[in-house]
Amino acid sequence: MTVDVEDYFQVQAFAGCIRREDWDRLARRVEANTDRILAQFDGAGVRATFFTLGWVAVRYPALVRRIVAAGHELASHGWEHVLVHDQTAAEFGADIGRTRKLLEDVGGSAVTGYRAATFSISARTPWAFDQLAEQGYRYSSSIYPVKHDLYGMPDASRTPFRPAGGPVWEIPMTTLRIAERNLPCSGGGYFRLLPYPLFRLGLSQVNRRERRPGIFYFHPWEIDPGQPRIEGAGLRSRLRHYVNLRKTAGRLDRLLRDFAWNRMDHVFSDILQPVSVPAE
Repeated sequence: MTVDVEDYFQVQAFAGCIRREDWDRLARRVEANTDRILAQFDGAGVRATFFTLGWVAVRYPALVRRIVAAGHELASHGWEHVLVHDQTAAEFGADIGRTRKLLEDVGGSAVTGYRAATFSISARTPWAFDQLAEQGYRYSSSIYPVKHDLYGMPDASRTPFRPAGGPVWEIPMTTLRIAERNLPCSGGGYFRLLPYPLFRLGLSQVNRRERRPGIFYFHPWEIDPGQPRIEGAGLRSRLRHYVNLRKTAGRLDRLLRDFAWNRMDHVFSDILQPVSVPAE
């Protein structure tokens, strides 16, 4: 179970109509929404991984400490939701290093996991895993093996792998393999769009047929139907962002009951051990 901790105005769908320099002028809702999620998880006895923006952590350090105090894994989502392929290797390294240091200083716990904004690690960024290793990360969950207009590597492995045999594991988002095609089965907008029984069936198939865990993700803004509506957003962006927001919290309650959930570092503890790589 994973949460990408970012506010409603920081999503890629609104990048064309909200300037980053205006973020601090907008009404923030991430703290209250994340606290609602913490309460929901506590009621269900679930521990999760919170991939958190540095931008959020520096403004809400007490929230970060509440996440850790509740027994959840604190992980990095980068500083302010910049796509990996919009950065140079050096810029990316500085971004994820800065974020990891802040999260560890604020949260008081080791940060070893990373998720890229909008799953933007791809064939365009072959240097990303070297940078993650240099900055002390042990795993990434940043590749979605599907075809999508904003992201995706449909030919990538559907199971955890170490790119180029390096020390960092990539734990890709969950997909269901049907008719030689990977179908998304990890949450996000698909969780809100699809009927819940259909989504549950897909995730059950991954568990039972393939005998492996699935990864689910969502955002704090997805349980917040009262969030401000963004003017100037295109029809596709509005559909992606606002559809079925009123149903998400209830569906999440069902999901928490129907499956067993835990933190990324616990579910994948068998592979997330330090790996020694022979010197060249």
